[in-house]
Amino acid sequence: MAGSRLSRESVLRSEQTYEAWHFAEATVVGNAIWVSGQRGYDSNDDIPEDPDEQARIAFRNIESVLKQAGAGLDDIVSMTSYHIDINDVAGFRKVKDEFIATPYPSWTIVGVAALADPAMRVEVAALAVIGSGVDARVRR
Repeated sequence: MAGSRLSRESVLRSEQTYEAWHFAEATVVGNAIWVSGQRGYDSNDDIPEDPDEQARIAFRNIESVLKQAGAGLDDIVSMTSYHIDINDVAGFRKVKDEFIATPYPSWTIVGVAALADPAMRVEVAALAVIGSGVDARVRR
């Protein structure tokens, strides 16, 4: 539409992260929320060695960011997970299913050589649309 503008809003979980790394935890435009890659760092900035526990913390962080932006995990329409060891995906899938219910969103799995911190085993980015989880269905 000519002349119509959507505003953009940055969502911050941590002012320190925003200032040190120069990125927002999420960006909201209209009803869409792009969640930056979430890591397995807990609230004390500790990261467990276990990739499944890192995934759990990453999903809790996604949930927190989405809540702050006005959405929930059921509003996720697409996600991408990045794995240092592709053999960790089976455990990740089980953890994902603790947080993400049917109808499942689109999901891309990427094996990578490294992430931002050598202790990181997994990172998860997501795209959500506010309110899209209501009455969501599976088309067969």
